[in-house]
Amino acid sequence: MSQKSEVNALGRSVPTEINGRPAVPFQGVNKFRPSGAKHAPPIRTCSDYPESGDKRVPSLREALERCGLRDGMVIGTHHHFRNGDLVANQIFDIAAEMGIKDLVWAPSASFPCHDVNIKHMESGVIHHIEGSMNGPLGRFCSAGKMRGQGILRSHGGRWQAIQDGDLHIDIGVIAAPTADPFGNANGVRGPSACGLLGFALADSIYADHVVVVTDHLEPFPCVPWEIQGNNVDYVVEVDQVGDPKKIVSGTTEVTKSPDRLLIAEYVARFVAASGIMKEGFSFQAGAGGTALAFAIFLKEMMKEKKIKARFIRGGSTKYLVEMLQEGLTDFILDGQTFDLKGVESMRDHPHHVNTSPFTSYNFHGKGDFATMVDVAVLGATEVDVDFNANVVTHSDGVLLHGIGGWQNCLYGGCVILALPAFRDRIPVIVDRVTTLCGPGELIDVVITERGICINPRREDLIEATRNSGLPIRPIADLKAEVESIVGGPPQKPSLGEKFVAAVKWVDGTVIDGVRQVL
Repeated sequence: MSQKSEVNALGRSVPTEINGRPAVPFQGVNKFRPSGAKHAPPIRTCSDYPESGDKRVPSLREALERCGLRDGMVIGTHHHFRNGDLVANQIFDIAAEMGIKDLVWAPSASFPCHDVNIKHMESGVIHHIEGSMNGPLGRFCSAGKMRGQGILRSHGGRWQAIQDGDLHIDIGVIAAPTADPFGNANGVRGPSACGLLGFALADSIYADHVVVVTDHLEPFPCVPWEIQGNNVDYVVEVDQVGDPKKIVSGTTEVTKSPDRLLIAEYVARFVAASGIMKEGFSFQAGAGGTALAFAIFLKEMMKEKKIKARFIRGGSTKYLVEMLQEGLTDFILDGQTFDLKGVESMRDHPHHVNTSPFTSYNFHGKGDFATMVDVAVLGATEVDVDFNANVVTHSDGVLLHGIGGWQNCLYGGCVILALPAFRDRIPVIVDRVTTLCGPGELIDVVITERGICINPRREDLIEATRNSGLPIRPIADLKAEVESIVGGPPQKPSLGEKFVAAVKWVDGTVIDGVRQVL
């Protein structure tokens, strides 16, 4: 069957139809304008719910049956437990027992713990995934084995899609560390406390049916309530919803690599030399090892210069928590807690504030926090000489990573990609990225252990750092040097004509298509 495609504004061939629905090609940064009204769930009546407020049912299966689980439905889940999630897999095991087919899974992210769902894709229980596909799930999709096409969205893009009606959630299942029988829930208390539940908030507001699953039930009222019980249909008690120890992963440890420590030092020195680091500034850094090391270097510079940040955007870690406790920032505005110190701080510190993709990243809102961040330090799998970047595949074209909040952060005041010049002797800087996830006009600086490349569009940054002593050089020169070291550019992937997935931009348009790896 032939697939309809079109070349978008960035010169990428993209599908114009995805899973039988029309798709709009990317038109340029800030070019696509939304129209219409926000999506809304069906109107309900209190007369159909217990006057006692007790919405508990004996099992997740019964809750799903009462929600009318049937073939072809879209199931939403969240990933605040990261690799410790114990609920999402149960949904599809139950669906298989019930003989349900062709479900669409719309997770806010997936992790290796979800790999068991490959059997449900092979058997037909799951038709396709609309969300990140990490590790084996990504390989399964890249090989063309998923019956439908995957759709990869940013955290803000997921909220936008649900809000706009592009992604209609039939049943949202929320794993909640603490809840009451009415369905009010939060993530900061209980034996499985994971911090916050912001990625599940859109599901709770817009889904047709909402199930809260908890292992720590409190008497009404459960406060603070991040999930409001008025949006919840059923509450299920289980032995354990998640393993909070597994929200910490290898990516949330400070790097010990000398090269990556040098990159982190260059980033911190660049932020200081460019004048971004000043009283009342703000920054966002991810939970990868290099980004954590950057935060430590920056912290010492801030202490030396007696500079205080107004706010830090999280993912929070113990390193950001220490900055809050030491008075180096007024607030942490947190979208996801990456370790248990972050969970503890969110529960106990009034200036450690939980946020959601609506406040932080939703492009179809009346502003968001992303544009107010002075500097965002991010990673990438590839970047090309035009500063376009890739975060979902490597040079072999295989899907291995999700987008997360990466695309949304590109609207920050200064966007820095901190990455090694090569990985496993494969250059990271290329002529043309394998998969384009972020347009080069929004990426300001690329910092590697072998030099710093400033986007020529940012003449202000070039001028500000001219006499900084930092190793600033053209990106084409850095690319040539790395290729001379490793023996040339990466081998081009062997890709077929079939689109196995699409990468959406923050406005819901298609920025690139992902083709089958042969």
